[in-house]
Amino acid sequence: MDGEITFHDWHPVGIEEYGYAAPDPKNPDLVYGGKVTIFNRVTGQKANVGPAAPARGGAAEQEQGAVKMPPARTVRTQPLIWSPKDPSVLFYATAGVWKSTDGAHSWTPISGDLTRQTWEIPANAGKYKATVTPAAMGSVTALAPSPLDVKVLWAGTGDGLIQMTRDGGLQWKNVTPPEITPWTRIFNMDAGHFDTKTAYAAANTLRLDDMRPHLWRTHDGGATWTEINNGISLGAVTNSIREDPHQKGLLYASTDTQVWFSVDDGDHWNSLRQNMPAISVRDIEVKDDAYVSDLVAGTHGRGFWVLDDVTPLRQAAEAAAAGKAYLFKPENGVRIRFATNDPTPWPPELPAGQNPPPGAIVDYFLPSAANEVKLEFLNGKGQVLRSYSSTTPVRHPDPALDPVAYNKLCQEKPNAPDCGLPLYWPAPPEVLKTTAGMHRFTWDMHYDATPGVAAGRGGANGAVPHRTYPSIASPWVPPGTYTVRLTADGETQTRPITIKMDPRVKITPAVAQIFALTEQVESDAEAAMAAHKEAVALMEKLKSGSNGGELLKKLQELAPEEAVAVPFAGGFGPSAESPVGKTNLTNLAGHLVAAVMSMQASEMAPTALQLEACKKQTAAFASLMAQWNALKAEAGGGKVTSRKK
Repeated sequence: MDGEITFHDWHPVGIEEYGYAAPDPKNPDLVYGGKVTIFNRVTGQKANVGPAAPARGGAAEQEQGAVKMPPARTVRTQPLIWSPKDPSVLFYATAGVWKSTDGAHSWTPISGDLTRQTWEIPANAGKYKATVTPAAMGSVTALAPSPLDVKVLWAGTGDGLIQMTRDGGLQWKNVTPPEITPWTRIFNMDAGHFDTKTAYAAANTLRLDDMRPHLWRTHDGGATWTEINNGISLGAVTNSIREDPHQKGLLYASTDTQVWFSVDDGDHWNSLRQNMPAISVRDIEVKDDAYVSDLVAGTHGRGFWVLDDVTPLRQAAEAAAAGKAYLFKPENGVRIRFATNDPTPWPPELPAGQNPPPGAIVDYFLPSAANEVKLEFLNGKGQVLRSYSSTTPVRHPDPALDPVAYNKLCQEKPNAPDCGLPLYWPAPPEVLKTTAGMHRFTWDMHYDATPGVAAGRGGANGAVPHRTYPSIASPWVPPGTYTVRLTADGETQTRPITIKMDPRVKITPAVAQIFALTEQVESDAEAAMAAHKEAVALMEKLKSGSNGGELLKKLQELAPEEAVAVPFAGGFGPSAESPVGKTNLTNLAGHLVAAVMSMQASEMAPTALQLEACKKQTAAFASLMAQWNALKAEAGGGKVTSRKK
């Protein structure tokens, strides 16, 4: 992805203003919308395919065979939604409901007029009451097909009715709560994800001069309803309500000022506004699949907001009951490259939205402040691949957090890190926090850095204003299942975490070879570092003795005191050629990792030169480890080998 969401990522899809957008779940290149159109993203062409005859160039009809067609009354925004149970079924509403099973080639009416045929004139009509003549004027403004049964469908109208069918539209039942009066608009409904008798409704009473929230819940198919507004601020009407598809009792709602959530099926609500402005949130949706679990909000200001990863909300009750530090089970991490807009950095004045964090999200809760917090990521054998600590030093000042102060530092020390870059580039540092409360950390899905491989912020390639992250001098971990371990003041918790590949990437045998080589090289590098540590200790021991001169000389040749660091260019790896300089036990780990780093820039087949570089360093590893084991045996020690995966 290109580091941020720009106009390059958006394109009109031929839908009228205020119209619903309904991408085909079987073919996302086909986007349905409005009343109804279809847009082909491949050809850029659009066609009218709605059920109303005028939209197809014919005269209006009132009957289709023996089935009476619902009136064509509509407002600006009419529901258009695919069945979550059957992706071949598309529903559309006018004053009644239509169904298509062939991509809108043809439509079948599955209801008559579902709106009020007459109604009492509301008191707020005031002096104009005498000019009002009650008549059928409404349309269906909310549709909620069941994710469990394609025949169960809920419909809410713009004049204050709730209707439902359990047999695919053969029979409809008016299940409106008596408290919902005419001129109320059923703005949105959501069918239950855990049983077919549950539904939720957001009733908007703006036209009644009633600015209070009105949310409704039923668990018995509409026989009885409970109004569920406790905790939601007055003075803002409700627009949407959604049930979490995975956690029963977790609800999300939106009003004309913000977003709310409830963990007890709506009995109590809490604000989820966070950093959003006070704005009319017209709809919310949970985007939930194998790659994300996000809450998306659409505002009346034509804005889109995304709350990345709602999994902590799904576990909120467990965390509250724990009474101690709590590590939330993470959602899947996805290996997606963050900034692929090279070679041109984005200018800061370009209007853009933020992308998700570049890594796997881990959330934890601390009931009180901790002295030290550690996060570690382990493979299936329990071996630590990546570790973070709250005690790791951080820069003060940091260019992302205080660019003015850092600019003064650069004037005094021009060669300081990042002083050669625009100071609006750097991203805020990832810091493990120790204060009480909820905290979020992002694992970059890489191994720990290997000594001897230099890194930096990188050059202009892929630079994103305020989101340019330091280059990482270590390889990606392969897709698979890992363990995250939280340690807070000595108390430890673990959770599984799955790393998935970018779904656009096809894992061919050549790509799988990169994963295998990466794992083996990391294993060899760890063994090399352990051997070097032992060799240094042995040399110190021999220096203090009187009879190790020849052995000491051999060890000093094998593991000299100084080694040249392998350069690491930007975020795209060093040259595919072997590192400069003779490989020895001191720089062996760095040379091994540098060889495989050239393959980390993409999931594409490695070149012959890259494979040769790995082969050369693997051979050097085998030779140097054999020499070390021989010298160690000469000194009376044991054998050191690579850690096998």
